[in-house]
Amino acid sequence: MMNQGQIQGNTEGKYVSPFHDIPIYADEAQNIFHAVVEVPRWTNAKMEIATKDPLNPLKQDIKKGNLRYVANVFPHKGYIWNYGAIPQTWEDPGHKDADTGCCGDNDPIDICDIGYKVCSRGEVIKVKVLGTLALIDEGETDWKVIVINMEDPEANNFNNIDDVRRLKPGYLEATFEWFKKYKVPDGKPENQFAFNGEFKDRDFALKTVKETHEFWKALISKKTNAGELNCTNTCVTDSPFCCSTTDAKAVVDAACVFGPEDPIPSAVDKWFYV
Repeated sequence: MMNQGQIQGNTEGKYVSPFHDIPIYADEAQNIFHAVVEVPRWTNAKMEIATKDPLNPLKQDIKKGNLRYVANVFPHKGYIWNYGAIPQTWEDPGHKDADTGCCGDNDPIDICDIGYKVCSRGEVIKVKVLGTLALIDEGETDWKVIVINMEDPEANNFNNIDDVRRLKPGYLEATFEWFKKYKVPDGKPENQFAFNGEFKDRDFALKTVKETHEFWKALISKKTNAGELNCTNTCVTDSPFCCSTTDAKAVVDAACVFGPEDPIPSAVDKWFYV
């Protein structure tokens, strides 16, 4: 079984953590954010930033000793957006959200990119925030921020959640249904939501993203207990967790070498009608 991590580097060839080293803002004045694509649209492998590993590589999630894949639930094939996270954000499990009444899920905040492009795993894109959905996952707040890739030729037409309803009718409803049902084929109940499953608008989403950035600042500066999270980074120079280029190379050199890829299980191509 293969579960080796993909360590990311920047344009200068320096190893970086996709959790800590990629700046949250592509353009702070315009509220344009960076996002790391973990799962390209139409794929099934549940890839994620490994928050507990040094330099936080992208790895496939494991459940009960098996690599994890998301089921195909009618009428969808895998993920229906480019799915990923905004770097330098953290949903603090010690903070009870005033709106949802639940604590954070201990991860960077998630994004669903509705742009036309099918992105590559590990790709860093610039996105505009449009709104958010509040999933309650096993009693934790798990925000799903709706964004659009700034490379999309129609990006200028999308500025708020109502623009998604108007220009991509049915997409928000499909998004809600996807999150509601995606665990059912695994024998789990339907997911629950705050606000009766209502999508919150751009301003609400921006407030939420910026709040999680403040939680991350406390985390990376050791003002908050990191617990099992690994905060090793190479670019946050005022962080006590910042390491040297030599130390970062040692982390990569210590990782196991890539072996032959496991075949994708035939069960991944099964189709479920819920």
